[in-house]
Amino acid sequence: MSELSPRRRLLVLAICCMSLLIVSLDITVLNVALPSMQRELHASTSGMQWTIDAYTLVLASLLMLAGSTADRVGRKRVFMTGLVVFTIGSVLCSVAADLDALVAFRMIQAVGGSMLNPVAMSIITNTFTNPRERARAIGVWGAVVGISMAAGPLVGGLLVESVGWRSIFWINLPVGLAALLLTLRYVPESRAPKARRADPVGQLLVIALFGSLTYAIIEAPGSGLAVVLPFVVLAIVALTGLVWYEPRRAEPLIDLQFFRSAPFSGATVIAISAFASLGGFLFLSTLYLQNVRGLDALHAGLWMLPMAVPTFVCAPLSGRLVGVRGPRLPLLIAGVAMTASSALFAAFDAETSDVTLVIGYVLFGVGFGFVNAPITNTAVSGMPRAQAGVAAAVASTSRQLGQTLGVAVVGAVLAAGVGSSAYAEVFVSAARPGWWVLVGCGVLVLVVGVVTSGRWARGTAERTAARLEAVEVREAAGVGS
Repeated sequence: MSELSPRRRLLVLAICCMSLLIVSLDITVLNVALPSMQRELHASTSGMQWTIDAYTLVLASLLMLAGSTADRVGRKRVFMTGLVVFTIGSVLCSVAADLDALVAFRMIQAVGGSMLNPVAMSIITNTFTNPRERARAIGVWGAVVGISMAAGPLVGGLLVESVGWRSIFWINLPVGLAALLLTLRYVPESRAPKARRADPVGQLLVIALFGSLTYAIIEAPGSGLAVVLPFVVLAIVALTGLVWYEPRRAEPLIDLQFFRSAPFSGATVIAISAFASLGGFLFLSTLYLQNVRGLDALHAGLWMLPMAVPTFVCAPLSGRLVGVRGPRLPLLIAGVAMTASSALFAAFDAETSDVTLVIGYVLFGVGFGFVNAPITNTAVSGMPRAQAGVAAAVASTSRQLGQTLGVAVVGAVLAAGVGSSAYAEVFVSAARPGWWVLVGCGVLVLVVGVVTSGRWARGTAERTAARLEAVEVREAAGVGS
């Protein structure tokens, strides 16, 4: 891809951020609408989990396929296809007649969404080649998540209260269409110099692993061990198959050599932990504010602003810090703030006091605002540019898998704690084990962030990059001879 002017690069960044906005908004807007959807569709707690996890699960399963496909057939082409499918899926969700239809249409949405974020990140990586510029661009990218967190609850609450929950899917239409037209006009096509072949066996193993694991976690409280045990076994078999099969392929779906880099492996673990924390945090907060405090969707959205605003403010600051000082300081701030926030709810029932509730939300917003830029930058920097799509897709997959598991685990813990009791009376005590799970996620962010951002870790990244580049040179020589 030829060098673009600074103005054109910023325009490409803005277009890519539009795709992130609609995908992120879809999650935050939906959380505010959950209680209204639950009442109209007569859904259980597990049913509400599936409206979120069906989306994030399909995203997690297909992101790596989308990233490698974009590197092979063209990033612009795949990106535009994703915008079309996502927009169509949004229209279908808005007319869903029941819970089963809504879950199915959410999966169609996710098929389109899987072609957006990793491909957009790959486009950004290939557009901003200067490391410092790239870190700042990724900081802007992270700020869009903050915008979606700030706007999502408010926009969602306003739409749910004034029009109904179906209208939350309409907001994707104008943004999706605008992004499609702008991409057609301004985003240049790019692809990897050497096309990677498809890996259908690896893709099926990923789907089997993520799907069976999520089903087992969500359905365990209501269905019992006998029903979910076969899915646990399937998840173990699929994981074993991936570890055995992928290294034996010349061009695997998941290049396990990436994980020889400690920063890359650390970014994967941190992404899973941080986004599991986000998924669980939003799930518990939304249900508490509306089903226990009795707030309507709009006022629940307003109460979540103390979490959303710090995310919006801290994300670009984190990007600048990564560009100037590296990922360690932002990861330290993120780990401490997210751990402290969840500990307030787990140990001190922060939701029972307005003051501690706001403090808990602010701390979580600060932590989540600082965590996104170092994850993304660490995942894509140091990797050969030809594999930017795959590397970015692994990072995006880690985020979606984390959010899927966060909602699944915390929702399962909550459902087991509530049982047949009156929801509002036992919610705080039933949610406490879930908050402790989120404390563990924050501690993981902190510890792994420290371990994988030092001199030793950087050495493993340099050796891994050199090894991958040597493989690329040998393959290129073989193709040219």
